[in-house]
Amino acid sequence: MRKLIVSNMMSLDGYFAGPAENVMVLPMDQAFDAYNAERLHAADTLLLGRTTYDGFKGFWPSVADDPSFTPTHWEISGLNNAIDKVVISDTLTPEQTKPWEQNTHIIGRADAHEQIGELKRQPGKDILVFGSRTLWNDLLANDLVDELHLMIGQVILGAGMPAFDDPPPAVSLRLIDIRKWEDSDNVLVQYEEVHSQKTYTKDVNPGRNL
Repeated sequence: MRKLIVSNMMSLDGYFAGPAENVMVLPMDQAFDAYNAERLHAADTLLLGRTTYDGFKGFWPSVADDPSFTPTHWEISGLNNAIDKVVISDTLTPEQTKPWEQNTHIIGRADAHEQIGELKRQPGKDILVFGSRTLWNDLLANDLVDELHLMIGQVILGAGMPAFDDPPPAVSLRLIDIRKWEDSDNVLVQYEEVHSQKTYTKDVNPGRNL
């Protein structure tokens, strides 16, 4: 069975983004970029909400050809362009997936839990979630996340978008690894979700923007 891994960054005081949903206030340094590339190499499916998908699609396709970026950014761009993408959305249309129309699959929110469960049962590499805060909080609460990888930055934001819902998902986590880098003040913590025997519902929080 394939693992579904959520990999994201948050501030020391638990924010996923700063005021006005600004993620650029987080210390996305070379360690962050290198770890994202590492996770993409270990995956063959990128699972995203509509908002994150649109952001990635508007940024990453051309980075590989831009000399102003780093080699790691070029690598991430190529990996993002090549990987199969699954988007949870009731509004995204195939025409809106260009230039990723050849490897993007759209799943409606009502069928998301069932189809993600089926994806996990298929052979293959990891299923990876970047960004997509609302989506991964929902999947975490419904026992569909296997590992939660959080890179904690040294910044204290004091306000913004919390990483977890209020109230947070009622889950049990087991620490499986901690990683530090010599040239970074970020710390990576990796948790495994201890799965319960819940009966999954098919609705992914109808009406919420994933």
